[in-house]
Amino acid sequence: MLLTLEQVCCAYGNMQVVNQMDLSVEKGSVTALLGANGAGKSSLIMALAGHVTVTSGRVLYDDQNITHLSPMERVKRGIALCPEGRRLFKDLSVKENLVTGGYTRSKEQCEKNMTRVIEMFPRLGERLRQKAGSLSGGEQQMLAIGRALMADPRLLMVDELSLGLMPKAIDICYAAIRELNREGMTILLVEQSTQRALEAADAVLVLESGNTVWQGSAEEAAQSSEMIDSILGLHGDEKK
Repeated sequence: MLLTLEQVCCAYGNMQVVNQMDLSVEKGSVTALLGANGAGKSSLIMALAGHVTVTSGRVLYDDQNITHLSPMERVKRGIALCPEGRRLFKDLSVKENLVTGGYTRSKEQCEKNMTRVIEMFPRLGERLRQKAGSLSGGEQQMLAIGRALMADPRLLMVDELSLGLMPKAIDICYAAIRELNREGMTILLVEQSTQRALEAADAVLVLESGNTVWQGSAEEAAQSSEMIDSILGLHGDEKK
């Protein structure tokens, strides 16, 4: 396993947001975290990135205990986060945003990674001097993913990949996820679009109020789609 959580609890101050979470993520897999707003999905991956406090339990990465490592140390070890809302430096150019993502890597590695990002997202290559804030929503999501890739991660965590994007932009981003996974990258994906998540994932974890309420393979999740939709509160055309 590349990532293992053992009875992990996370909190913002005195407010606990993840309760005794157990999770195993295999190397080279795509794991989807599903749940309604407030279920604890984003809090969990922010904790894995080192930005939310783990109050008890252990986080093991490549058989090493990283529970209390700083965010920078986790990036150095190959853990990268593409956060919800993208959190770009909107007054900086596309190129400058990409460079910030490679701050733990050598200049030579950064140049190599930037070439790879531009190959994956040609639109970014056409807009390197353009300010990030002037990009479309889809282009900003591509930039956010590209910035995370500048750290040369082994584990990529993407929070709300498709939220607010046009279908074509979603297709481009999911194509990138599939390509990265084919190359061996392990991916943890937070997603509100159940259908897209199940198409991309190998394993699925459903959260509710900080607790695991269902987990299994994507195939099992597809067979249990009505039950999962009920948990998520989805009905009819809400299942996108």
